[in-house]
Amino acid sequence: MALLHDATLTPGKVELIEAWLPGRAWAEGLPALDRVGGYRIDDPEGEVGIEGILLRSEDGAVTVHVPLTYRGAPLEGAEDALVGTMEHSVLGTRWVYDAAADPVFRAAMTDTITAAGTQAEEFFEVDGRKVTRDPSVHVVGSGGEPGELVVVHVVGAAVPAGATLTGRWDGGEGVLAYLST
Repeated sequence: MALLHDATLTPGKVELIEAWLPGRAWAEGLPALDRVGGYRIDDPEGEVGIEGILLRSEDGAVTVHVPLTYRGAPLEGAEDALVGTMEHSVLGTRWVYDAAADPVFRAAMTDTITAAGTQAEEFFEVDGRKVTRDPSVHVVGSGGEPGELVVVHVVGAAVPAGATLTGRWDGGEGVLAYLST
């Protein structure tokens, strides 16, 4: 389950992504993008926030998948995968990483795919009660054998047959990750 906080983020997630995208080879030539939604995957240890964010061009022709991890301290040896830092008004400084390089994400996503799992339940605590929120992106793993995780950044790109994580959101659907054998 993903506990969400009513918090202010500085800079915001989309701001961090927009500053980071120009350095990615797969992002070359992308049009301007707006946030479509996101999904969360549980870290079994409850220490690392895992979120996949989807962005889409104004005409709807291009959808981009950017998975991120949020950590309370730097991830040793992952300096090249650092998207940036943000101030979270409840949790303090968060180190934000390209999740594809984060071992917690890789393990959790592989487990979600192979077990035919889905996204984490999202909830807020309000007056001591758990209030769930419907995710804006629904994901489901296909089941299958473990393999090397490959993140699909530009949704709609051809992927090989095999175990996948498929997402569905308002106005679209597609494969967001797969396991290469």
